[in-house]
Amino acid sequence: MSSGPIKNIIRTFVDFLAAEKGYSDNTCRAYARDIEEFLCFTADEDNSGECSAFRIDKADHLAIRRFLAFLHKKNNKKSTIARKLSSIRTFFRYLIRCGMVEENPADLVLTPKREKTIPKCLTVDEMFGLLDSVATGTKFGLRDRAIFETLYSTGIRVSELNGLNIEDVDFRRGMIRVHGKGNKERIVPVGAKSLNCIKKYRENLNKESLPEDGPLFLNKNNGRLTTRSIARFLKKNVSECGLAASVSPHVMRHTFATHMLDAGADLRVIQEILGHESLSTTQKYTHVSTDKLMEVYDKAHPRSS
Repeated sequence: MSSGPIKNIIRTFVDFLAAEKGYSDNTCRAYARDIEEFLCFTADEDNSGECSAFRIDKADHLAIRRFLAFLHKKNNKKSTIARKLSSIRTFFRYLIRCGMVEENPADLVLTPKREKTIPKCLTVDEMFGLLDSVATGTKFGLRDRAIFETLYSTGIRVSELNGLNIEDVDFRRGMIRVHGKGNKERIVPVGAKSLNCIKKYRENLNKESLPEDGPLFLNKNNGRLTTRSIARFLKKNVSECGLAASVSPHVMRHTFATHMLDAGADLRVIQEILGHESLSTTQKYTHVSTDKLMEVYDKAHPRSS
């Protein structure tokens, strides 16, 4: 069976991921890149030249294994290899659904075991020092302080933060409505310090007669911020406050989860706040809290010393 114009098939696959799975543009592009890389590798093996000339039915489980071995030789991380295999597996499920193939060859290939990495996080003192160091003498300083306070207060992803609108903040109840992965909506509690910073920032903007709806955090042109801009603001403030650690918005998310766990929050509550589908994703934060575990043990157990 000929695959037909493979680029058209990949395009319809990406449309399917966006429309039916609710995946973001970035996620869809990553899937497309993974599939194109695999098909080009297999086409090169087959001496068929351009990926567009490749026949899908040539991609059996042995071809997938050779592709994974190729990735391994190129020193790709196990997590990267596992992600690419997942993309291939999802692609073939789509092809089965469309009647283009009968079986999923990726189902015969084991997923590489991922490395267990301990998430980076800041101490409470480092986190407070960073937040308190942000100069709030300008509207951009007020904005940055409100952004960082919100990231730490809620643990939301930077993509979720930059998607927040004014109407998503419930000041009375202390909640924000978050639009997460797969267009899933959840309600997340937000602390008083964060809400106060947001109020000060928005009150300052209202002096400029800006509309009281639309994006919560604005760029210099009064449009929605990008995730890249938020990461850049954070990097600048980290440097100015003298922190030696490398801090990204995702480190803020890890820090939120770790500090909540250290303070005794239930793991399932943290899972709900973070928007994790699986509890196992949240459980990685338990590795960070060994010091707290030992502290509690030393205080509680009669024979600890």
